[in-house]
Formats: sequence, C-alpha cells, structure tokens
Amino acid sequence: MSNFFQTIKRHPKTISTIIIIVLFVYLMLRLEWDVRAIAIITLLVGYITNVFAGISILTASIPIIGPIVVKLFAIPFFWMVNMTGYFTSLVAIKKGYGKTVISHRIITTTLLTGIVIGYILGYLIPVR
Repeated sequence: MSNFFQTIKRHPKTISTIIIIVLFVYLMLRLEWDVRAIAIITLLVGYITNVFAGISILTASIPIIGPIVVKLFAIPFFWMVNMTGYFTSLVAIKKGYGKTVISHRIITTTLLTGIVIGYILGYLIPVR
C-alpha cells in the first residue's frame, strides 16, 4: 500500500485537479444544471487537464487489483479504435480506394512492428 501513497505524494497536481473537478460537478448538480451539460463539461475539462491519465496512474498504483482495473478499461478502448479502422477501411475499399487502404495498412503494420521491436530492445538493452 505504500506504493499508492508514494504515487499520491508524487502527483499533487493530479490530486488537486481531481478534487477541483469533483467540487465543480457537485456545485453544478446543486445548481440543477442539465446532466448532459455537466457530463460534456467534465469530459472536456478532464481531456484538457489530462486528469484521466492521472486517474489511471493512481488506480494502477493500488497493489494487485489496480493494474487489472486499468487493463479492463484500456483494452476495450483499443478494440474500439481497431474496429473503427476496419469499418473505415471497408467503406474506402467499397468506394474504390483499395490501393490507398493497402498502402496505409502496410505503413501502420510497419509502425506497430517498429514500436514492438523498440519496446523489446528497450528492455533487453538498458540505458543506464
């Protein structure tokens, strides 16, 4: 549990941003604003301040269950991004842009392969 408290001490801006957002949401609910407006404002402020990354850092620092929770939220997001890519590729192929789609898929595959190789080499050859 000390890792969690160390993470909190290392990220005071994230904690204060989360507290401020929660207070503003509470204030907007007390003033009976529309729930959809509150959701849009909260998502926009959270995106601008990168508070979602901070929440995932704080969640991941909880022993045993934290990394599992972060993976449960992150993996479906990448599935949705991949599914969107497949659907747009399907539409582009039907409209006659098959060669362009294939060249972009090759570039994407090459980029992802390079990232994986870099990740593996980064662990095999330490910088320090």
